[in-house]
Amino acid sequence: MSQKVMITRVATVLLMGMALSGCSTVKGWFAGKDAAAKKAQEPAELVKFEPTLKVNKAWSVNLGKGERRIGVRQGPAVANGHVFAAALTGGVHAIDLQTGKKVWTWEPKKEKKKAKLRLSGGPGVGENLVVIGTLDGQVIALDINDGSEKWRARVPGEVIAAPAIAQGAVYVRSNDGRITAFDAGNGTQKWFNPSELPALTVRGNAPVVTGPGVLFIGKDEGAVAALAQQDGRTLWEQNVGNGEGRTELERMADVDGAPVLDGNTLFVSSFKNQTMAIEGPTGRPLWARDHGGAGGVAVSSGNVFVTDNKGGVFGLDKASGAAMWSQTALARRSLTGPALHGDYVVVGDYKGYVHWLQTSDGAMAARAKSGGDALLAQPVVVDGVLLVQNVDGKLTAFRLAN
Repeated sequence: MSQKVMITRVATVLLMGMALSGCSTVKGWFAGKDAAAKKAQEPAELVKFEPTLKVNKAWSVNLGKGERRIGVRQGPAVANGHVFAAALTGGVHAIDLQTGKKVWTWEPKKEKKKAKLRLSGGPGVGENLVVIGTLDGQVIALDINDGSEKWRARVPGEVIAAPAIAQGAVYVRSNDGRITAFDAGNGTQKWFNPSELPALTVRGNAPVVTGPGVLFIGKDEGAVAALAQQDGRTLWEQNVGNGEGRTELERMADVDGAPVLDGNTLFVSSFKNQTMAIEGPTGRPLWARDHGGAGGVAVSSGNVFVTDNKGGVFGLDKASGAAMWSQTALARRSLTGPALHGDYVVVGDYKGYVHWLQTSDGAMAARAKSGGDALLAQPVVVDGVLLVQNVDGKLTAFRLAN
């Protein structure tokens, strides 16, 4: 059959269809289906409910120009009763945890003919230092007491995860997968551990998590590894989400949320919607379940809480990984990783809403808004105060009402 005849026959069928449908058009037929399909992919609308918990906004602070679409998941760190936070531009700030008052601010000096530094990934805190990375690979260490600059160093790529500090060293993950250790006192390089990256990865990096003499690293190819703090050699590596599929997109399996070390057990979740409990010293898997995502985990005395890429929130049994409950009312709302706030699991969403769910059954307990911009970073809870930072550079603190 010639191409001309084929086109004619298709056109005839379409014209017959339009005649039979009266005022309707073929476009209208498909538009209805397209509209239904589009609506099914839209974020779930928030449904009103009777709160069982009262939440108070304690304070909020503008840190500077936020990350917006860069996707570095900037979030705060807390130590010694102070919150340490940074925006893309605007410097690093020390803020009183209870009152929200700024204690000190460090801003990079402007240099002629040089672009302004863009701070990224959020600060790391420890060893009397606050350490921040930049999008051009600089690592800057500040005195925790007054914000004075102590030293600078460089890594080969962007730093979009908060540095870790322990045992006299600063551990920095750069966006090329490399882990670099610097002397905490003077910033000299001690060692580095390289890593090959898959062709396509989720924007974001899991921060380095420290254990007794060990570093735990979530990797872009879907594995978690343990490195020796002393020299960076790999002690073990365990796949969490296997990168299987026909396309690079289907094979994405990043471990981008911070692993949680609870006793001797490491809990970690991957973009492949899998969560695993691993024996920390050996890397031996204890259990694995097909619930989870790239946002990280929260761990209580008896449960593990995760969010998945579709906006589901799950409560898993800590000992076995069995699903205890699921909450799907926040579907497709681009949820953050979860945090624990008292007896509640908390997640943020793409519109700046913060949601408190009961840890016992996942029922909605409270909702508050931190602003109109998206929350990407996992919330942080210290001393009963919950902290969320949005992509506009606004940091907000919440407390549970007595």
